[in-house]
Amino acid sequence: MRKTREQAKEDNRRALLDAALQVVSRDGYRARLDEIAERAGLTTGAVYSLFGSKGGLVAALVTDYLQPSYAEIEQAVPADLDLLAAVDAFARYYRRGSDDPAARSELSLQITLLDMAVHDRELGSRLAESIRTQERRLVALFTGRAHAGGAVTERQAQRLVTALRALFVGLTQGVVLGLAPGADEQFFADSARALASRTTLLDAGADPTD
Repeated sequence: MRKTREQAKEDNRRALLDAALQVVSRDGYRARLDEIAERAGLTTGAVYSLFGSKGGLVAALVTDYLQPSYAEIEQAVPADLDLLAAVDAFARYYRRGSDDPAARSELSLQITLLDMAVHDRELGSRLAESIRTQERRLVALFTGRAHAGGAVTERQAQRLVTALRALFVGLTQGVVLGLAPGADEQFFADSARALASRTTLLDAGADPTD
């Protein structure tokens, strides 16, 4: 059966993303578009046609890489939980990922992408926006949940997500590298719940005595 134009376009997009993952994981910011295109069985023109630039391709790679985990998080954190229970479930999900056989290679890719962002400001901006787009899903996940007699606002959820991201990135690196021997699921959960305090959730500029 002959492919439609849209099917062929999606196949080419998938091939370029898979090739980019291989080359970027190995070469970081030195990754060459011609090698990525060659691995995908395409030309560099296909990269520009589908992604606009090398930066666009890498940003799409980040989105493609993060998308499944964010979808899994939404399933792991039921909508009927209050904030603390939701944060607890999120933390335990995140900790289990540290035991995945692919955790070390995933950490390597994260470090490689960070290195790329440091060396290329435009690419760094694209990567940051891609991550922010995915994080907005987490903000939506926590917004409106019951906490301390009220409901979590979008601004409060944003502050919490920022804190949780920093916490989990650091702890996960420690677990994968063997630098955090006591950081089990309970430790992740306790640390995350501590961030869901009134101080962390307090809107910037608000009076803490209110």
